[in-house]
Amino acid sequence: MANLKSSGYYFLLAFQFLVLIQTKVLSYQYKVGDLDSWGIPTSANPQVYTYWSKYHTLKIGDSLLFLYPPSQDSLIQVTEQSYTSCNLTDPVLYMNNGNSLFNITAYGDFYFTSGEKGHCEKNQKLHISVLSATAPAYSPSNGPSAFSPSYPNVFGSIPQPPSSALSASSSHSLSIPVFMASLTGFLVCALVGGIK
Repeated sequence: MANLKSSGYYFLLAFQFLVLIQTKVLSYQYKVGDLDSWGIPTSANPQVYTYWSKYHTLKIGDSLLFLYPPSQDSLIQVTEQSYTSCNLTDPVLYMNNGNSLFNITAYGDFYFTSGEKGHCEKNQKLHISVLSATAPAYSPSNGPSAFSPSYPNVFGSIPQPPSSALSASSSHSLSIPVFMASLTGFLVCALVGGIK
């Protein structure tokens, strides 16, 4: 009887561990510039990368995909000072395959620019912030509703959801872990009640 009880206990622990892991592995791959590839911004949308970074909330585990013609461009990660001054010497990271993927593995600010001379001065640069769960989020004046999308939309403007829809969508994202916690509680009761 003791073996049955201990095996049920270990099964429950393993199940709870899997539930916890499931809630933490959601990550996304973002194409930088959305519909635009990584390149010099057009005169119609010179701040495409500034708006893009404000429009996306990134977290550890996400990745950034930079698409560009490798014969015409490259990507470098630089320090904040090099980003501000468009200094291309001594980059933190250099990529030139045209299909560059940057994995976010830490909190903080990350700075990217083109490795080609003159492109940074033409606003082909990106600054992203990866905030920890305890860091304050962007205020509404700096959030997505304050900026237009980074790509042209032939169907007109994209309507912003009402604030009540935002809370509904965040409660929807919690429904799966809550369901799993409820299921776990039910299984605990069933196992404890059935093992006596």
